[in-house]
Amino acid sequence: MIEDVSDRLTREHRRLDDLFGRFLGAARSGNADAALDAIREFDQALRRHTEEEEASVLAPPTGHKFAPSEAESAQERLHRELRLEHVQVREVSAMIRRLLEEKSDLGGASSLAGNLARRWDAHTAREERELFREP
Repeated sequence: MIEDVSDRLTREHRRLDDLFGRFLGAARSGNADAALDAIREFDQALRRHTEEEEASVLAPPTGHKFAPSEAESAQERLHRELRLEHVQVREVSAMIRRLLEEKSDLGGASSLAGNLARRWDAHTAREERELFREP
């Protein structure tokens, strides 16, 4: 991958980390309005970021979008799995956002935060280790 693209996407990962940290801080302090603002900003940035990666970095799916093709290469498997991880982190982020927007449920949103944090951390570490360093 071109070095400047991987560097830029890595910087975006850190920016998203910071945005999610704003949500966590607001949630911990019990400020539902600030938590909602922060998760909205995170969710929008996350969607833009994953859409860009899927359009410009990840290879188009072969066969089925999330199921492996019969002759899937290691690179195709990595790209398919990263696409699936994108779906998962976007869905958990959206669940948190909906809990705050529709129910003002800060407790419920906070209970999902650990799940999102673990998925997001594992995903970005994997991308930076395996995808951004591909030959």
